Amino acid sequence: MKLVIVTGMSGAGKSSTLKMMEDLGYFCIDNLPAPLIEKFADLFTGPLAEVPGGELGKVAIGIDARTGLTTVRKPLENLKALGIDYEIFFLDAEDGVLVKRFKETRRAHPLAMEGRIEDGIAEERKQLKYLRKNATYILDTSHMLIRDLKKEINDIYAANKNYGNLYVNILSFGFKYGIPADADLVFDVRFLPNPFYIEELKNDTGKDKNVHDYVMSFEEAHTFLKKLQDMILFLIPNYVKEGKNQLVIAVGCTGGKHRSVCLAEELYKGLSEAAEYGIRIEHRDIDKDTIRQKGR
Repeated sequence: MKLVIVTGMSGAGKSSTLKMMEDLGYFCIDNLPAPLIEKFADLFTGPLAEVPGGELGKVAIGIDARTGLTTVRKPLENLKALGIDYEIFFLDAEDGVLVKRFKETRRAHPLAMEGRIEDGIAEERKQLKYLRKNATYILDTSHMLIRDLKKEINDIYAANKNYGNLYVNILSFGFKYGIPADADLVFDVRFLPNPFYIEELKNDTGKDKNVHDYVMSFEEAHTFLKKLQDMILFLIPNYVKEGKNQLVIAVGCTGGKHRSVCLAEELYKGLSEAAEYGIRIEHRDIDKDTIRQKGR
């Protein structure tokens, strides 16, 4: 039996993850009380395993603040003692993102109830320390859409890809709209000629072939891209060793529409080919010039 413990911060996507794993053929049970974890695992490796057609090959158990996090350590240690292997899939997100999600859904945090959401989050982090420390996979969903989460679940549990407990976000932006507050690494590509000043390219973006071909026609663009990719591939395993699980790489030009978009796309392609980690791309300001012009 393959047993996966799905856990993490409330609001980080545990319920969605369990639904996705169910689609992958896992028998899923959510909010199982901690004292029953050992009995549940023993049931599906014991009596049910002996019944023809009764064995469940893949099982996922959801554990969160409702389960009794302070009592979960002993049952999990007992599983190991019984020779029952399991993986811990831990979902995390930034505190600010979790607060925003709870406010948008108008749900009460399970450890806050009538108190402040921030206090509930802080208490939950304390109670989850053991599970996070022993996690097989840690996925930060702060900047993920549902489709991004689904891709990561499929990569790990369907395609069986290696996963380095790091999620990389490549973000293009325009300096005139401000540097992204959550960026870990910021790179400026304003040293390249600006397609904005070429009439036939002005209204297109770095995702269009004509703009892409123009930007990448300069040797400096290829040199920059190679050096940048080499540096990031050097940094990533070192970030992982230090326990970092989310990396935001921001690439900026003046308006966030041409050069930064093109270079971000190229960087995404290059890193995706070598990736043993989750990766996504976002163009924050690609449409802002168009929106501003329409609003005039």
